[in-house]
Amino acid sequence: MGKLREKLNDLDGGNCALPLALEAMGERWSFMILRAAFNGVHHFEEFQQELNIARNILSNRLSKLVDHGIMAREVMAEDRRKVLYQLTQKGVELLPAMIALRQWGEKWGAGVPSTPVLVDTHDEQPIGPVTITAHDGRPLEYGELVWKHRSELQPLGQARVRMAPVAAE
Repeated sequence: MGKLREKLNDLDGGNCALPLALEAMGERWSFMILRAAFNGVHHFEEFQQELNIARNILSNRLSKLVDHGIMAREVMAEDRRKVLYQLTQKGVELLPAMIALRQWGEKWGAGVPSTPVLVDTHDEQPIGPVTITAHDGRPLEYGELVWKHRSELQPLGQARVRMAPVAAE
């Protein structure tokens, strides 16, 4: 992927957001809670029952998701003992990452498609694979990627277009 590389020992997120994302989401229970929230689970007791998770672990993970702005916590007015947890916009925007991990697991882990299947509401057909796309929507493969320092980026019309090598005639 070229000569420039990410600073791989940057664990505080100074130049790469991945360590910060992993700090917020980097363990299994957080992902399982998020999956439950995407499936309409909203209350502590529901999370505990659906996930079969210990109360202390659930409380800790929900607090962390709230602290990171991924979920919002609201005490119910009609019963102050009941708390509603909902995904924030920041949480909803984790859906592509969740889908990508699920699709990867289907391909390399379980070896079988998951069920139920996520479909779009337009034609009720399964969603396509999560891919890396160029700014213009072209799907990209790993070999088409290279790291560049942000200061080296050119405006769209001025960027150098890489051409495939021409075969010798």
